[in-house]
Amino acid sequence: MEGGKVTAGPPLGPALGPLGLNVLAVAEEVNKQTGEYMGMRVPVEIVVDTDTKKFTVKVGTPSTAALIASTAGISKGSGTAGKDFVADVKFSDIVSVASKKLPDIRSKTLKAAVKEILGTCVSMGVKVDGMHAKDVIKEVDRGKYDSYLGEKN
Repeated sequence: MEGGKVTAGPPLGPALGPLGLNVLAVAEEVNKQTGEYMGMRVPVEIVVDTDTKKFTVKVGTPSTAALIASTAGISKGSGTAGKDFVADVKFSDIVSVASKKLPDIRSKTLKAAVKEILGTCVSMGVKVDGMHAKDVIKEVDRGKYDSYLGEKN
């Protein structure tokens, strides 16, 4: 669903209406929980107890590419990544995206998650601190950002 813009209409209304739920209340709760992802597509799971008509909303995180695009202020990545670059973001922005995605990806450490996010930057044509994201990955491997990531040298 689109973060912060869910309505009681389709697709939510037709799916939940037959269950006897207050669809407007569900939409308001989804919007409240997805507000920080305004305008981005967000995976949302709604669990309904049909006996009590109570519901819980579980919100995932948008795709890595969507988070990077939002952070960089772009609508999409470069069509010719590696040749043309569409944005330049700060390393701290990469750490922020990695922190959001860490629960949903297979990386066990923040450092590994950061490298995964940097890999997406490579394929999107997004530079980090003015450098090609591949070079930043090498710097992360060398330990340049360990203190920043909470790693011990």
